[in-house]
Amino acid sequence: MSASSRLALFCALVWLSLLVLIAGAVRPATAQDLGPVQALLQDNRQLIEESSRRSIGPAIDALGSSGLDRAPVFLEAWQARSVYQRDADGLFFIGSEADGTNLALDVDTGESVGEITRDGFTQLRPNGGIRSMIGAALVQFQLQDPDPDRRRGALQAIARDAEASHLTALRGSIESEEDPAIRAAKERLERVLTITFDPDETARINAIDGFSGDIGLDVRATLNPLVLTRSEVVPGGEPPATRNVARVLEPGSDSLTIDEAYDQLVAARLAPAMVSTEDIRAALIANISDGSVGEFAVADLDTDEARLAAYQALAAQGIVPSSPTEQEIADALATHTFFESYAERSSAVTDAANATLQSIEFNLIANRSLDFTLDAVSLASIYFLAAIGLAITFGVMGVINMAHGEFIMLGAYTGYVVQLFVPDYTLSIIIALPLAFAITFAAGVAMERLIIRWLYHRPLETLLATFGISIALQQLAKNIFGTQARPFTAPDWLDGAFVLNDVVAISYIRIAIFVLALIFLAIFLFVMNKTRLGLEVRAVTQNPRMAASMGINPDKINMLTFGFGSGIAGIAGIAIGLFGQVTTELGQQYIVQSFMTVVVGGVGNIFGTLAGATMIGGLQKGIEWLNPSNTLAAQTYMILFIILFIQFRPRGIIALRGRAADM
Repeated sequence: MSASSRLALFCALVWLSLLVLIAGAVRPATAQDLGPVQALLQDNRQLIEESSRRSIGPAIDALGSSGLDRAPVFLEAWQARSVYQRDADGLFFIGSEADGTNLALDVDTGESVGEITRDGFTQLRPNGGIRSMIGAALVQFQLQDPDPDRRRGALQAIARDAEASHLTALRGSIESEEDPAIRAAKERLERVLTITFDPDETARINAIDGFSGDIGLDVRATLNPLVLTRSEVVPGGEPPATRNVARVLEPGSDSLTIDEAYDQLVAARLAPAMVSTEDIRAALIANISDGSVGEFAVADLDTDEARLAAYQALAAQGIVPSSPTEQEIADALATHTFFESYAERSSAVTDAANATLQSIEFNLIANRSLDFTLDAVSLASIYFLAAIGLAITFGVMGVINMAHGEFIMLGAYTGYVVQLFVPDYTLSIIIALPLAFAITFAAGVAMERLIIRWLYHRPLETLLATFGISIALQQLAKNIFGTQARPFTAPDWLDGAFVLNDVVAISYIRIAIFVLALIFLAIFLFVMNKTRLGLEVRAVTQNPRMAASMGINPDKINMLTFGFGSGIAGIAGIAIGLFGQVTTELGQQYIVQSFMTVVVGGVGNIFGTLAGATMIGGLQKGIEWLNPSNTLAAQTYMILFIILFIQFRPRGIIALRGRAADM
C-alpha cells in the first residue's frame, strides 16, 4: 500500500472515530441516564399525555407509592399546572418563574436546565378531576410531613372533603405519628372515614359503637346520613327484601294521611291523578253549551257536589279525564304498601347508628343544659356587676338614682379614652379600672353633695332630679364623643372562647366579667364587714339617729356610700364596655335590669342582689330559649313575671330589716 493510500485510510479512521464520539454525545437519553422520578414519568408517559381521568390513575398511583422524595414536589407542581413537557425528547420539567423568566427545573434535582419556550415545551393542564386525584395522592405525603402544621392542615383538608382513597393513607400514617394530639386526631378521623368508606360491615359497626355518646359535630354529620329515610310505595303487601326498611306506614295515620298516600301513588305513576276543584271548574266552563253542561243546567251548578256530578258525567262520555272515586282511592291504597327505607343498605349498620345517635342525644341534652346554665350565669354576672353599685345607692341609702346607667357609661368612656393614649390593651385596662372608679366616685360625690343630700326621703323628687341628670350626662357625652359607637378593645388574651366541646363554649370576656363580679362581691363584703366605713354604713342603715348619737356623721357616710356605689358602677362600665359597644345609650340598656335585680333580690342585701341577678339572668335566657327569634318579647315576659313575683314577695328574695326595709 502506497504512502498516500495509508494516509487516506488513517484520515478515514479518524473521521469515523469522531463521528462515533459525536453520535454518543447526542444520543437520546436512556432509562439509565434519567433520574428516578423522570424515569417513572417516562414509563407512564403515554397515560400522562392522554390526560384522561379514566386512565391516569396508574400514573398517579405509581408516583404516590414510589416513596421518592421528589415525587410529592412533582405532584404539587402538576396539580398547580406548573409542569411542562419538552417536545424534542418528551422529558418533563417543573416550571418556575424567576425575574420574569420561566425556567425549566429538573424533576429530580430541582436545578434549572434552561428556559421554557412556547415553541419548545407543552404545558400539562390537568382538569378538575385529575387535580382531585392528584390531591388524594398527595395526602399520604402530607400526613407524614415533618412539619406538624402541614399534617394538621392535611387532616383538616380530609375532614372537609373526604374520599375513600384517604382512608388507606390515613391508616398508614397513624403508626409513625409521634405527636399525641395529632395521633389522636388521626385515629378519630380514621374511625369517621371507616364508617363512610370501609367496605367491611363489621369494621363500620365497631367504629360506630366507638362513638357512643360522642357529641362531636363530625360524628353527628357522619351518622345522620346513615339514618336518613325516604318514603316509598310498592304494589303488594310487603316491602321488597332488598330494602332496609325503617318502618311501614299506614295510610290515614298521623305519619301518613290519606291525601299524602294517594299523592305518593300518583307520583309513582301507580294511580291516576285526582282532578282538582280548579280543573273541574275549568272543564265545566269549557263545555258549556246553550246554558248547560250536558244534562246539567249551569244555574244548578252552585255546589261542589253538583259540579262534581256534572264533571263525572262528562268523564263517562270520554270528554274529560276521569277522577277517581273515594272507593277507587281506598282500593288503590289497600293494594299498595307504604314504607320508609334507609339509604344505607345494611340494617346492622343503621341499627348501630340509631343506637349511637340515641346515646349522643342524651349527652346533647345534658351539654345543652350546661351551656344554657353557663349562658345564664354569664348574663347574671353582667347584671350583678351593673347592679352592685345600685345595691349600695338604692338598696342601702334608699336613693332612686336614675343616672346610675350614666355612671356605667362614664366608666366605659374612661376605658376608651385611656386606650387612645395607652395602645397596650392590657396596660390600658389596668390603668382604666382605678381611673374609672375615681372619676365616677367623684361624680357620685358631687351629685350627692349638690343634689341628692337635699332630697333624702323624697323619692319622687329624687327620681325626677336624677332622671334629669341622666339626660344631661347623655347629651354631654354626645357632644364630646358623638353618637357613633366607640371601640374599647379587649387584649388578645381575652379573645376567643373556652371551648369544652362542640356544644359548650363561653367567651373569655364573659369569664373575665364573672371573675370580676366575684372580686367585687368579695370587696363589698370586706368593706361592709371588716372596715370602719362598713360598720358606720351598717349603723346608719339600721338606725341613723342612733348612729349620729354615737358620733357617726350620717351626711359624710351618705356621701362616701353614694360615691362608693357610683365608683363601682364606673368599673362595671369598663367590663360591660369590653363586652358590648361603647355608646351614649350604654347605661340605658342596663338601668332597668339593675333596678329589677336589686328589687327582686331584696333591697339593701348584697346576697339578695346576687340572687336577683341569678334569677333574672336565668329567666331571660330561659324565655329566649323558648322564643329565640324575639328578644324584645323575652324582656317583656320577664318584666311581667317580675311584677307578679313582687306581688307575692314584695320585699324580694332576701328581705332586709332597717331603713331599707321600711321604704
